Amino acid sequence: MAAEVKNPIVDIERTMVGGAQVARLDLEQTARLIVNLARGAVSRRRPCYLTSVNGEVLARRRLDAAFAQLIDGADLISADGEPLVVASRILARNGLPERVATTDLYPVVARMAEDEGLSFYLFGATEEVNSAAYGVTRRMFPRLNIRGRSHGFLKGDSLDAKLAEINALAPDILWLALGVPLEQEFVARHSACLPNVKVIKTSGGLFDFIAGAKSRAPRWLQKMGFEWAFRLFLEPRRLAIRYLTTNPIALMLLLTQTR
Repeated sequence: MAAEVKNPIVDIERTMVGGAQVARLDLEQTARLIVNLARGAVSRRRPCYLTSVNGEVLARRRLDAAFAQLIDGADLISADGEPLVVASRILARNGLPERVATTDLYPVVARMAEDEGLSFYLFGATEEVNSAAYGVTRRMFPRLNIRGRSHGFLKGDSLDAKLAEINALAPDILWLALGVPLEQEFVARHSACLPNVKVIKTSGGLFDFIAGAKSRAPRWLQKMGFEWAFRLFLEPRRLAIRYLTTNPIALMLLLTQTR
């Protein structure tokens, strides 16, 4: 009888940052973990669920107990925010090695998946953005097996049909870009309908950045922890109230619940 394969997530070291248990993995290690999970060595009845936290997510987690359960229920939480990394290095016993932004993670996983014959499905954003992100990925990784794609504005019977289609296509990795908290709610409601999918990675605005619909902050500004300020400069009407209400809470959490 074959020996049971141990789940590679179980022994990953975690650090409490702003109240969330965040994996102490760098970008390359996180990508390798996703690929190992996508190989399907561990038998599961639903996909592995990987998500990320930044200041906004930490604040939402504090204010909404139901949302906190959605975050804490993830198999793995990554730090998608430089302030989290800085706070962990100052206040925690074991600091985080680096920020693991999904936009940086995606091409690393794609490169590995292309080499190892693993497959993607791209779900979320508008049809225009989703199609453009698919095209960019195709050009960057021509050997990558992309099983399919779909915009994220589906409900009712249309969504049910799409879920059945995705499960039948059985992609190894589903990149889910619906934004917070919709993508976490999607996982809670629908992941049981996708037993043939190995990994779901929540992805926020990933497709917008890949497609060029939105610009990222310069790398030096990201390293300083001020990418949020760059985004606020580009989208003041949409983001001003959000940041004014969540940033102070996030700062308080980083100072008091990082250890």
